[in-house]
Amino acid sequence: MRALRAVTFPLALLFLAGCGTPIPPEKASYIGHWQNQSMSLLITAEGRVEYRKVRGSTTTSLKAPIKGFTGDNFEAGLGPFATTFVVSQPPHQERGVWRMVVDG
Repeated sequence: MRALRAVTFPLALLFLAGCGTPIPPEKASYIGHWQNQSMSLLITAEGRVEYRKVRGSTTTSLKAPIKGFTGDNFEAGLGPFATTFVVSQPPHQERGVWRMVVDG
């Protein structure tokens, strides 16, 4: 029984890590690869986030499922471990180029 538990728990974590909530239709404009000189944010239609930000010698990164949206902001993470991405300007077009402002 103990061996079964030792195998089942890691498999359950892998399953949960692969699960995301698909992006709702009203937030479809969020889907894509957003980047500037110091930050890269990939949002997939399946509800996954890949984030990387470099500030000086510090790099912050996250690969996780999206847990949900609150207004323009969204939360990504697993279980109690989550990060809120603050969106001060949701996706919009400026001179034919799509832009979004996240975390300043």
